[in-house]
Amino acid sequence: MTNWHPDPLQLRRPAYLSLAEQFARAIREGMLSNGDRLPTHRRLAEDLDLSVQTVSRAYDELIRRGLIAGEVGRGSFVQTQAREPEPPYLPERLGELIDLSILKPVCEQIHLDRMREAFTWLGENLPSSSALSFRPNMVFPLHRKVAAEWLAKCGLDVSPLNISITNGATPAMTVAVMSAALPGSTIAAEAISHHTLMPLSTYLGLHLEGLPIDEDGMIPEALDAACRNGVIRAVFLQPSVINPMATLMSAKRRAALAEVARRHDIAIIENDVLGPLVEGRAPPIAAFAPERTFYVTSFTKITVPGLRIGYLAAPDRYVSAVTNRHLVSNWMATPAIAEIATRWVSDGTALELVAWQRKALTARHAIADEKLAGLDYRSHPQSLHVWLHLPAGHTEEGFVSQARLHGVAIAPGSSFRITDSGWRPSVRISLGSTTEEELRAGLGIIASLSLGVPEAPLLAI
Repeated sequence: MTNWHPDPLQLRRPAYLSLAEQFARAIREGMLSNGDRLPTHRRLAEDLDLSVQTVSRAYDELIRRGLIAGEVGRGSFVQTQAREPEPPYLPERLGELIDLSILKPVCEQIHLDRMREAFTWLGENLPSSSALSFRPNMVFPLHRKVAAEWLAKCGLDVSPLNISITNGATPAMTVAVMSAALPGSTIAAEAISHHTLMPLSTYLGLHLEGLPIDEDGMIPEALDAACRNGVIRAVFLQPSVINPMATLMSAKRRAALAEVARRHDIAIIENDVLGPLVEGRAPPIAAFAPERTFYVTSFTKITVPGLRIGYLAAPDRYVSAVTNRHLVSNWMATPAIAEIATRWVSDGTALELVAWQRKALTARHAIADEKLAGLDYRSHPQSLHVWLHLPAGHTEEGFVSQARLHGVAIAPGSSFRITDSGWRPSVRISLGSTTEEELRAGLGIIASLSLGVPEAPLLAI
């Protein structure tokens, strides 16, 4: 046990964040060393006259920053060696493994043909500004106008001046988070959310608070309570099927969350990368609260993975911040790829591929319904995946390992979990990342493992 102790006189509101900062400073300055054991939650709460919940939140914050580690039955320890989070998917395909771990659209020869045609056209029509200019404003005026036309198809009316062209959704999401929240502040998100949001928040020095969800997404009362109890700067939402549980949020819930955000004057970051692929969806949350919502969409999940272009629509008051943060983190999107995206939106190719994808997913979901019949899973007709709740007795680690031993890669649910509250062991299964034949075989193996007796794998791969 270390001799260093937090100073209760230096605690400020919110107390958990102030306490975490004291520990972080002590670790940086060498007053706490790697391996030092920290006081128990209850003991520290009594010493500082705080609630156990407050201390637990402080320790959770330190865990998220990678500064301490909790070990069941032993306590919490300083951990100064950095540990990088592992992605939920395989970085590359290995051998004969059926890879259902990475979220991809269904792709066939038509997608390669369209890209080859686009590059042939680009070779003959590349504007000089796209090849020679370093200045985004010289390259993208037309692209922003066409982007506004695409966003209208997504249900959003926005000025081209509020749109940034990015190299896909991930840079757009990063810029939005950087613009909405300062280091040390707190972002709220659904309890099960985007797998890159957790490490991104850690890298930017942000606290990420997972809030309860139900069948319709984040519960508005939970967001309201979090805003009342702490200093929430922004909320990250995925309302349209791309979230791990494939939930399609209702218009009523979107309006309610927008109203809570308006009441507490917090920003909203909306990830809507499937855009017009999802039929019958309500308008984006950005349509309910345009004055505070960063809206993110892209083409990689609905047309061709290689079309790495995204659109970030920002509220008026954040346009300058978005421009500056995009410049320092990306400078600008790749002009040649932006030219292809703009052409595809203008000539109808993008919508053609969206319609093709919708039809292909219908066939993939029919396979999933057949092979996973009787199991507890969630999906949507236009989702690129299914979310499978594991039967009692199965652990995620054991199930994922067993599946891989049987030749199938899937993503563990823990990669998307922000809070342990109400957690059920689950896995995400991609439907578009391989052929129909392999998908059928892979889902058959997963179904067999689900119905079998749980066993720990004897071999590690």
